[in-house]
Amino acid sequence: MSEESFLFPPPPRPSVAIAGETRRFPVRRIFCVALNYADHAREMGKEPGAEPPFFFTKPADAIVADGATIPFPSMTSDFHHEIELVAALFAGGADIPKARALDCVVAYGAGVDLTRRDLQTSARKAGRPWDLSKGFDFSAPLGALALVSRIGHPKTGRIALSVNGAVKQQGDLGDMIWDVADVISELSRYVSLAAGDLIFTGTPSGVGPLAPGDRVEGSIAGVGELCVNVAG
Repeated sequence: MSEESFLFPPPPRPSVAIAGETRRFPVRRIFCVALNYADHAREMGKEPGAEPPFFFTKPADAIVADGATIPFPSMTSDFHHEIELVAALFAGGADIPKARALDCVVAYGAGVDLTRRDLQTSARKAGRPWDLSKGFDFSAPLGALALVSRIGHPKTGRIALSVNGAVKQQGDLGDMIWDVADVISELSRYVSLAAGDLIFTGTPSGVGPLAPGDRVEGSIAGVGELCVNVAG
């Protein structure tokens, strides 16, 4: 379909760099799983694994590239970081068996689920959706993706985030309550997954506030790194 078929030119397709490649990963949708590390669940006042995985979404154009500077978001005074392993899919479907779930993953990356924590807390207390606390502009920084053909499927490895050089979050991928295959299989019971989908797989403890001028650096051993700055 040509651009002349639309009322106005469609926006560009969000995409993510792939390490060592000139090709990019085209983003279709972004899903996130909540409370996937026991220490973070307790940090949020929840019992680890007491309930099935809970999912929320971000818009595809919330993606922020490594090295970018982002604005401090409006309507919040409690802006938090959450470092996460991100799985990038090149296949999908509905009701995917766990045994076949990892066959859908083409790459992994280090991402940050940025959160307006005060809005999330208010929404949770009122029984309202998390959309505006999680799915706002520039809320999904993501470093270059590492292809599975190069790194395999990481099961363990240090995951960490620092703010202005001080480590704020660190854990191990092996500490996930639900591993990547579990997450994909469970999510596919609710929606039909497809190529281009990204899944943020949860964060370890240590989530905390960001301020204007902060430099945020995240890393996952064997996967990749990212860095973003909050505008002063």
